[in-house]
Amino acid sequence: MKTPTYYPLIHNEWVKTYKSIKVKNPYSNDTVAKVYLADGDFLDMAIESAQKGFQVAQNLSGYERYEILTNLVRGLEKNEKDFIYTIIHENGKPVRFARNEVERAKLTFIWAAEEARRLNGEFLPLDVTPQTKGYFGIARRFPLGVVLGITPFNFPLNLVAHKVAPAIASGNSIILKPASQTPISAIKLGEILLKAGMPPGMVNILPATGKSAELLVKDGRIKKLSFTGSAQVGWYLKSICGKKKITLELGGNAGVIIEPDISYAEAIPRLVTGSFGFAGQTCISIQRIYVNQAIFNDFIQKFIDEMSANAFYGNPEHEKTMVGPMIDTDAAKRAEEWINEAVKKGAKLIAGGKREGNMLQPTVLTNTRQDMRAVCEEVFAPVIIVEAYKEFKDAVHMVNNSHYGLQAGVFTNDFEKIQYAYTHLDVGGVIVNDYPTFRIDPMPYGGAKDSGMGREGLKYAIEEMTQIKLLAIKGNL
Repeated sequence: MKTPTYYPLIHNEWVKTYKSIKVKNPYSNDTVAKVYLADGDFLDMAIESAQKGFQVAQNLSGYERYEILTNLVRGLEKNEKDFIYTIIHENGKPVRFARNEVERAKLTFIWAAEEARRLNGEFLPLDVTPQTKGYFGIARRFPLGVVLGITPFNFPLNLVAHKVAPAIASGNSIILKPASQTPISAIKLGEILLKAGMPPGMVNILPATGKSAELLVKDGRIKKLSFTGSAQVGWYLKSICGKKKITLELGGNAGVIIEPDISYAEAIPRLVTGSFGFAGQTCISIQRIYVNQAIFNDFIQKFIDEMSANAFYGNPEHEKTMVGPMIDTDAAKRAEEWINEAVKKGAKLIAGGKREGNMLQPTVLTNTRQDMRAVCEEVFAPVIIVEAYKEFKDAVHMVNNSHYGLQAGVFTNDFEKIQYAYTHLDVGGVIVNDYPTFRIDPMPYGGAKDSGMGREGLKYAIEEMTQIKLLAIKGNL
């Protein structure tokens, strides 16, 4: 079978460039596709295209933007099976999670279409002093210009949607740089965009190296950077981006608190999925579980039983698989190193810990310390730590004892404790009676501390991609 070949999308044309990479299947190591990269003059070509695209995009009516996004949804529906297949093979995501990602991407574009029709402003009474009698104002949001979206490997379709959808809805143009490990879903989305009525230059898709991405980040013609990825890279890009507006959706090491009044039957299956689904390669995957000491031993036993029964490990094409491959062997080796380091420092390995290639067993550690990288850094692997606490306030402190702050979970029915957690947890979102891995795409999503700045979620991303402009009018002239 001939290996498919893909090219950058610039000004609604597929452009053959000079350098290419091979995209590998993380499970089988087979070559999935050959993808050409944009660099040098092609970067400049894309920026000029996006500038021209913006001149058209900013003048599209809300209905016209709605129509493009709605047509895009129809194209996703028509090609749903192909996208599921592509996600499985380019990033190793188990089929049940790949299916869910495609469904979420459709909904992300549907919600964006609705937002495109209600991007409005407000009337402002300005006659609030004797000197301003007769004045009134209108405040509206206007698109910024060219947006640069940089996306990670773990959600190659839906996190692309979270850049492209609000950009289209708000009348911006966007240059999208997908992850080098997983560019195919983004390129196939470009194929659908071409049929959806997108003006040339409104969306350019550039598979590119990190060095080329840096050149784009530094370019003053780009007015907004929206980056999803690691904290190290994100904060570096902020340091070189100049005067651009910037949204950073970065890493985490999500903590969850378990109180004695929970229902094990409801909580533990969700906790196992939130810990090990897609091999923990989600920035809000559970990494730290803090359990009230009164139920600690019972919880551990029930958690391990559920994990053994349902955290199936292996081929991502099998329906039951929960834990597929990590994105590459280096990532799996790094996680294995952190596990071994923790054990050498005194942690107890309760389950898992073994690696074969880029397959890492679901792993549970306890008796850990804060200085262990498996605790204090983002492991981004199927690895969790479980520790006991005495008082609820202690557990909140333990969750906060991290330089990350994306989302946290709290399992309890005690409203005072829920209120305390919501007030005192230093995170972007507190999820009650579900895992911190919970996300529905319209909600405001983002973090505190090293987990980033700004918010995604359609309405909130549109606010990040627009600026308020005031019209003040003196009446009665």
